[in-house]
Amino acid sequence: MFTLKIIVGISGASGSIYGIRTLEALRDHGVETHLIISKWAEATINIETPYTAKEVKKMASVVYSSADQAAKISSGSFKVDGMIVAPCSMKTLASIAHGLADNLITRAANVTLKERRKLVMLPREAPLNDIHIENMLKLSRMGAVMFPPMPAFYNFPKTIDDIINHTISRLLDQFKIENDLTKRWKEDEQSVNA
Repeated sequence: MFTLKIIVGISGASGSIYGIRTLEALRDHGVETHLIISKWAEATINIETPYTAKEVKKMASVVYSSADQAAKISSGSFKVDGMIVAPCSMKTLASIAHGLADNLITRAANVTLKERRKLVMLPREAPLNDIHIENMLKLSRMGAVMFPPMPAFYNFPKTIDDIINHTISRLLDQFKIENDLTKRWKEDEQSVNA
């Protein structure tokens, strides 16, 4: 029996591995996942990862077409514990910030906001322009968590997997999901210069 239900949206930004690892980690922790993959995310998955979109879809509990505006997750009456958009393109971010709800990812995110549920977004872009920053600030003020995938180095990552796992571990923390995907900060183990 699942304890949590989380919507996962994968947009077309670079970094689709974050969405894939999110699905794997949530599955491994017994979370029911409701997945939406945008058209451009499918292309990015094929370009950037060893996975196919079909393989990624098999990781989820339920999968929806990004064009299916009648899906149950487009209604606030369908209870979920929150939503993750990983990665989040600047187009998706802007659509959510301005309430466009032009596909199922942005509609589900807007429903998540209106129902005051947890929305965590992994924006992927660099450098950021004023529009990107203003959209992030607008969403943050609405209660969304802006969670750019920033590497940490206190845990001495040795592989790209270590860097990705650190972000996914911290992402799971947002939903109070206990995990050991990364080495946690412990001051007594670190060299602190005063």
